[in-house]
Amino acid sequence: MKVLDAKNFETNPTLAQEVEPSNDLKNILVEYVGEEINPENKLVTIEMIVETMAKEFPEFILAIAEENWVRGYQQALDDVDTGRSLVEEQISKQNV
Repeated sequence: MKVLDAKNFETNPTLAQEVEPSNDLKNILVEYVGEEINPENKLVTIEMIVETMAKEFPEFILAIAEENWVRGYQQALDDVDTGRSLVEEQISKQNV
């Protein structure tokens, strides 16, 4: 999985990936989105599925987005605590 930095965030390569209907749920999504969007090349991408889900089932996308935001915020707080502990440890080592 490729890690994206802030300046490349808008070009997430995952969104352009074709979805292979490798299980029942993916098959349902690919069929439904393919019929709704009717892409010229007949390929359904992750971005097409996300856009369709956002339009037709926004509660689902919102729940995922909220959970992602909360987890990201918690990770940031954990990182601050870890950084503070490391700084305090370095300061105490220098004072010994």
